[in-house]
Amino acid sequence: MDYQTINPATGQLIDSVATMSDGELNLALSTAQRAFESDWRHRPVTERAKIVGKAAQILRNRAEEYAQIITLEMGKRIGEARAEVGLSASILEYYAERAENYLRPRPVPDVPDAQVRVDPFGVVLGIEPWNFPYYQVARVAGPQLMVGNVLLLKHAENVPKAALAFARLFEEAGAPAGVYTNLFASIEQIGRVIDDPRVRGVTLTGSERAGSAVAERAGRALKKVVLELGGSDPLIALEDAPLDWVITSAMAGRMFNCGQCCVGTKRVIVVGEARGNALLDGLRDAMTSLRAGDPADAATTLGPLSSERALTHLLGQVERATAAGATLVCGGKRIDRPGFYLEPTIFTGIAKDNPLYSEETFGPVVSVYIVKDEEEAIRVANDTSYGLGGSVFSSDLERASRIADAIDSGMVFINRPFGTTPQLPFGGVKNSGFGRELSEAGFDEFVNKKLVYTNPVGTPPFGRPKAA
Repeated sequence: MDYQTINPATGQLIDSVATMSDGELNLALSTAQRAFESDWRHRPVTERAKIVGKAAQILRNRAEEYAQIITLEMGKRIGEARAEVGLSASILEYYAERAENYLRPRPVPDVPDAQVRVDPFGVVLGIEPWNFPYYQVARVAGPQLMVGNVLLLKHAENVPKAALAFARLFEEAGAPAGVYTNLFASIEQIGRVIDDPRVRGVTLTGSERAGSAVAERAGRALKKVVLELGGSDPLIALEDAPLDWVITSAMAGRMFNCGQCCVGTKRVIVVGEARGNALLDGLRDAMTSLRAGDPADAATTLGPLSSERALTHLLGQVERATAAGATLVCGGKRIDRPGFYLEPTIFTGIAKDNPLYSEETFGPVVSVYIVKDEEEAIRVANDTSYGLGGSVFSSDLERASRIADAIDSGMVFINRPFGTTPQLPFGGVKNSGFGRELSEAGFDEFVNKKLVYTNPVGTPPFGRPKAA
């Protein structure tokens, strides 16, 4: 299994990288373990911060170079690629600036001389996807490197240039060998890495199937796992939400990154038949106005899907949904041009026994549900195995907040489709995974919060000595 760069806008093979040998993999593990034990964990947090902060600055200084790489490899439109580079740099800066305070020992309330100290785990394995090749990695690298862990990073097979570019950040910033190591490893090799006793934790962003396999394997060795998996996020539009605003927001929520976004809007749930039909008309006009083009051209409004496999999978979902009786409002076909382009697609009339009702669509395909009232909207929103994010649109913020409380997900956004910043925790429930990234929660997942309770000489086994 080689790692290949195939331009999604043309279908042409650009480059390939061979899978590493078992010997190279073992050397990477040994180097990472040595870097943790003899160097990185012992460095003052201020020194670690200089290196991570410098990596962020390099990323900012060479933003256009880094943006062009992911536009070439996975077809992200250039404006979105530039935004991802900037966000990734912000995440690294966030953790570099906040780690010193986070790592200070914390007193235990009401127990004199007891404190909780934060120690690193050791070697952490990150398994990351192709859809946000820098952002997903920054969410892991920022907190883990700053708390003193070292990172082995296995990226998706279709973004090797992005994988190498991100690894270079830390090398150029002065990180010792083994602190951040890119692995061009096979699935079988990654299984052995998970088993290896030198690896103390695993974090994965990917499919439900991959998450289940990783969690099972890591669980047999009692290793901590963080999983950020799929989503079928609902956008609930209540009766008082201005319709044009909802349509614009739904478009942004669904079509960001050509719909290849785990926390993107997948299902639009509209209260009221007349409003639902009006939304369908407006959303169809907006979706069909998009024009496929070169993602490196800032004027392009519709980029390609990441791969032929992704396109084929979506076409299969469209075919099954249509065969099961869903109404195809627009789109659903491959665009007749080089590359992996799909017409923006809208479905409605989706019965509960339709496969589309329970599947995640990872691309420019949106499902619209027209419901009679708030209660039905909540029921449809929650009638999924996923629980990553969701959104509620209403002019009544108190009502929107109450509905947000009723949605079974790790995140709910009121009056916006979704959002992410370094300060906001990110993660889901149900089959969308467990654990959190970003914010201070990102520090917490792979650390040992060690209790140290100091007592004076002569303390009895179960209590304090009596006062003299």
